[in-house]
Amino acid sequence: MSATSAPGGPGKNAPTAEFVRSLPKAELHLHIEGTLEPEMLLALGRRNGVALRCSTAEECRAQYHFDDLQDFLDLYFEGVRVLVGEQDFRDLTTAYLDRVAADGARHVEVFFDPQSHVTRGVPFADVVAGIAGGLRDGEKEHGISWRLIMCFLRDRPVAEAMEMLDLALDHRDVITGVGLDSAELGHPPADFAEVYERARAAGLVAVAHAGEEGPPEYIAEALEVLGVRRIDHGVAAVGDPALQRLLAARGIALTMCPLSNRALQVTPDLSRHPLKELLDAGVLVTINSDDPAYFGGYLLENYLAAQRALDLGRADLVRLARNSLTASLLPEARKAELVAELERVATRD
Repeated sequence: MSATSAPGGPGKNAPTAEFVRSLPKAELHLHIEGTLEPEMLLALGRRNGVALRCSTAEECRAQYHFDDLQDFLDLYFEGVRVLVGEQDFRDLTTAYLDRVAADGARHVEVFFDPQSHVTRGVPFADVVAGIAGGLRDGEKEHGISWRLIMCFLRDRPVAEAMEMLDLALDHRDVITGVGLDSAELGHPPADFAEVYERARAAGLVAVAHAGEEGPPEYIAEALEVLGVRRIDHGVAAVGDPALQRLLAARGIALTMCPLSNRALQVTPDLSRHPLKELLDAGVLVTINSDDPAYFGGYLLENYLAAQRALDLGRADLVRLARNSLTASLLPEARKAELVAELERVATRD
């Protein structure tokens, strides 16, 4: 039996952490501000004179228990106040690349939220320069390629999102795409139709969070109105077989985040997470870490948590890694190289 067809569950053929780590893979749903570990939070707070409600890493982590998405966002936006200068963003990004390299990532597509910084007086150009500098450092150090995606905060005015797009268009050499995040309920994708139309016309790739706490209709709306290439989260698709067929037929990826969904009470019991059901339905499901500093694990931990909870076998894990490469914004030739490498690793004795 080949490594890719070995079953999951207990026994000598069960997937190991080292096997999962060895699989070449991409991370497609990662908020760089959500990688702000307590130790760096405190250090940057001291560097920039920002008062925090916790004084030790243990005190900070003790706050990371959330009732829902909004509960998390309140703490998340409080934390980003320590990010003030270009070097802060560079340090944050470099630390993330060090972590994800150890998890076997070969490519990352990183989100950032400029509104959470520009509205505090931080220059847009400093945010982009810092993150891009860190990504370039990581590429040089670890060989990890990257794309940068700017997200609009959906619970803030559409006019403000358009202002962010105006700023982003001067950085198209660095910014590849646009996304939509923050509080979902009551903020349907269609609100941002004009912003997305302009972004796509400018050559930016479109993705959007949908179906995390919102209904499956938000997923369909993001597809049809915003013209997105990927759906971030997409948990709600499990309740709509017709939508699943549409996603599978169009090859629309879902960038799912198991530990995030557990932490925010979207799927408190990971054994009932829809990831495996959607994967078996032919949907291009991927695994990612979302805001790992707050949710208990980076890319590898998310793969392993899903494997344990859903009894994923090697074939499932290889498929998920392959999906992440297929759904990436990499050139087709590079995708093919990485997929070929994945298949060699997966069938190794």
